[in-house]
Amino acid sequence: MTAGLEIGNWLELFTRQERSEPWLDKLRETAFGRFTELGFPTTRDEEWRFTNVAPIARTQFVGQTGLYGHMAAHSLSASDREYLGKYAPENAFVALNTAFLNEIALTRVARGTAVEPPVEICYEAPPQSAGVPHLHPRTLIVVAPGAQCTIVEMYHGAGQYFTNAVTEIVAGDGAIVDHYKIQRESPQAFHVATTQVALGRSANFTSHSISLGGALVRNDIGVTLSVGSEATVNGLYLVNGEQHVDNHTVIDHAQPHGTSHELYKGILDGRASAVFNGRILVRQDAQKTDSKQTNKNLVLSDEAVIHTKPELQIFADDVRCTHGATIGQLDAESLFYLQSRGIGKSQARSLLTQAFAQDVIDRIKIPGLKQQLEQVLSEKFHERSHD
Repeated sequence: MTAGLEIGNWLELFTRQERSEPWLDKLRETAFGRFTELGFPTTRDEEWRFTNVAPIARTQFVGQTGLYGHMAAHSLSASDREYLGKYAPENAFVALNTAFLNEIALTRVARGTAVEPPVEICYEAPPQSAGVPHLHPRTLIVVAPGAQCTIVEMYHGAGQYFTNAVTEIVAGDGAIVDHYKIQRESPQAFHVATTQVALGRSANFTSHSISLGGALVRNDIGVTLSVGSEATVNGLYLVNGEQHVDNHTVIDHAQPHGTSHELYKGILDGRASAVFNGRILVRQDAQKTDSKQTNKNLVLSDEAVIHTKPELQIFADDVRCTHGATIGQLDAESLFYLQSRGIGKSQARSLLTQAFAQDVIDRIKIPGLKQQLEQVLSEKFHERSHD
């Protein structure tokens, strides 16, 4: 299928949308125009070298679905509109999300306020009688100076569908934001998500991205730090069968005295494939930056493939930056030790695999969510031990 036909299919879907408020119609039209200019990325684009989105581009989607019960986008106040689309990067999938903007999950935390309990934002693909639906969840989180909150974004569904999500997070000076993204899409689903974060002076942001489902998955997360900001970006991805997951992260130290820590772990089995591309950017004025990035991968089969590419771009001279990546298999000595204690080989493999993932799970601060994920992982590893 040619690029023109691919765009033509989306044009038909776009023109079927109901008209809305003038400001929203203009925003959508501008975004769709940008999408048609850019087109879907291909493996010739360096950022998409190992992720082929042709299955998305070639699918004939039916009308948009996904009435989540969030705020109608046209109801956004003028002050909230100022944040919308200001931070998310300009790429084809973000443009497509904005072009089909219908509902928005808005979280605004007032200055000096500590929000309890965690704010849950759930996106579930509703059942579809015929055809493959496309969904474009949009999340905007604005946390005022000195405020604190915990956000949990959850994605799941059944059958075949396309989730194309965009989340923008703005944390004011001294704000504290703990963010969780739990992706448990259907095994037949496409999932493309962009999360962009802007941190004020001395703000503290922590991210946990857990990818468990989906057939074709791409997660982009970008964080821009200010003076004295701190960002912790953690991730865990589990893929088996024919699954593919691609994690791209960009930590932008734009100003001095910023600190960032990044830990991503992957477990691959079957004929699955995964990508980790983590870029740390230290700008010229960002002196006294302290940044550490680690990517570790556990490959359980001969047919699974991982592409890992940690990157450092440093334009300042007074910094402390490290990065590293490892790809390995289960430790033979540990397996032998467990078996010598009477544990069967398959159960020993399961225990060691779960221990590898536990390092990321232990960093989750919400007891109920941590317990839920531990149960999911236990079931997954138990199933594999009986394959």
